[in-house]
Amino acid sequence: METTDRLLSSLDHALRTLSGAVHASRPLPPAVADVDSLDDEARRLSGALMRVNHVGEVCAQALYQAQALTARTQELRQQMDRAAREETDHLAWTQQRLAELGDRTSLLNPLWYAGAFGIGLLAGRLGDSTSLGFVVETERQVEQHLASHLDRLPLEDERSRGIVKRMKEDEARHADDALAAGAAALPAPVRWLMRGAARVMTTTAHRI
Repeated sequence: METTDRLLSSLDHALRTLSGAVHASRPLPPAVADVDSLDDEARRLSGALMRVNHVGEVCAQALYQAQALTARTQELRQQMDRAAREETDHLAWTQQRLAELGDRTSLLNPLWYAGAFGIGLLAGRLGDSTSLGFVVETERQVEQHLASHLDRLPLEDERSRGIVKRMKEDEARHADDALAAGAAALPAPVRWLMRGAARVMTTTAHRI
C-alpha cells in the first residue's frame, strides 16, 4: 500500500476508533451478562475499570497504526496489523461491556489517541528493533495492569473478568511475538517514563 493510502487508512481507522464504530471479529468471552446482580458500588467500580481498559485499547489502536506506518519491512507491518486487529476485538469488547454496565467511555479519548499515535511514530522512526522493543515493554506493562484489575474487579462480575482474562492472554502473546521478531531492550529511563505516563493515563481515565 502506498504511503498516501496508508495515511488515509490510518485516518479512517482513527475516526472509527473514536466514534465507537468498531466490531469484534471474535465473540465476546462467555459469561453471565446480567448486571442486575451487581450492586451500585460494584457496578461503578467495574465501569471505572473497564473505562480505563477501553482507553488502553484506544491507545493500542493508535500505537499499532503509527508503528505500522513507520515499519521498515512488509513483514513487520503485517505483524503490527495483525496485532491491531486483535486489539480491535478488545476495543469492541470493552465498549460493549461499558454499555452493559450503563457507563461511558473516557471523554478524553481524542487526546489519548493523539498522544499514543505520536509516541508510536517516534518509536517507529527509531528503527524496527526499537519499535518492537516498545511493543514488548508496552504489552508487559499492560499485562501487569490487567492482572491488577483482575484483583480489583468484583468476583460476581464474570463478564468483565472474562474479557480482561482474554485480553491479558492476547497481550502476552503480542509481547512474545515482538520479542521473537527481534525486539531490542529499551533503556531503563525510557521504561520508567512509559510507566509514569501510563499511571497518569489510568488515574485520569478512571474518573474522566
